[in-house]
Amino acid sequence: MTSTTGEATVGGVPAKQDPGAGRRSVNAELAALKGALDSQRAHVVGILEGVSEEDLRRSVLPSGWSCLALLRHLTVDVERFWFPGVIAGEPDVVGQLAAGAEAHWYVPEGMSTREVFADYRAAIARADVVLAAANLDQEPAAWPVDIWPTWRLPDVRRILIHVLTEVACHSGHLDAARELIDGTTWLGGNPYAG
Repeated sequence: MTSTTGEATVGGVPAKQDPGAGRRSVNAELAALKGALDSQRAHVVGILEGVSEEDLRRSVLPSGWSCLALLRHLTVDVERFWFPGVIAGEPDVVGQLAAGAEAHWYVPEGMSTREVFADYRAAIARADVVLAAANLDQEPAAWPVDIWPTWRLPDVRRILIHVLTEVACHSGHLDAARELIDGTTWLGGNPYAG
């Protein structure tokens, strides 16, 4: 809004005099980014609902990953890596970063489907706690220079955007896999079919 003098106002108070204006703006930005991320997380779980145990564990694309292996990757290399590992710098997670991402694309022997899904949900819950305590402008507490010596995301904002992009990309991969498995699509049908 603007006042009769043409100044921007927030709730009738000139914006430059509103000490909470910047905080509300950042909170709105965080809420928007978090809402988009939550939507993609729900997409990941939703597109896998109703898939048989056998189909969750088999590869349907030439690259060789299974739906369950991709869910494991999202758990370890995305939710745990970026939030508790990079943003919060939690020592136990940072220590696992050196294990190599390739190992996280496989479901450990003896790990049930139920455990893989529960682990994903637990990783999301932990990530959300880290994100709630973070400031979008803060620098990451840890950075895996052994993995990326020259590339770096400078703040929580860019990490959150990166994670959102990665989860959205992988939810699309799961869409393709699910359609190949049984014809199910996330949109409930093929909008391009004539």
